[in-house]
Amino acid sequence: MNVQEREQLIKDINVLLHQAYDSTLNQIHALLKRIDDVDDEEDLKAIKETREDIRINGTVSWDEIQNEIRNEINKDVA
Repeated sequence: MNVQEREQLIKDINVLLHQAYDSTLNQIHALLKRIDDVDDEEDLKAIKETREDIRINGTVSWDEIQNEIRNEINKDVA
């Protein structure tokens, strides 16, 4: 979604929100909060998994990453 599409979507949602009943607004708020909480939980889970992977497998040095990139570039060129 580009910036213009996002802005238009927000405007459209705003119009609908201003027309909604209070009970509907409460439901929308609860759903948005729930979505935000799920996103936070997924982010925390990903962080924990990454930390566990680093603990088990160690980290990759910047030199190793650069070498890997160079090798991929050389494969594509060859």
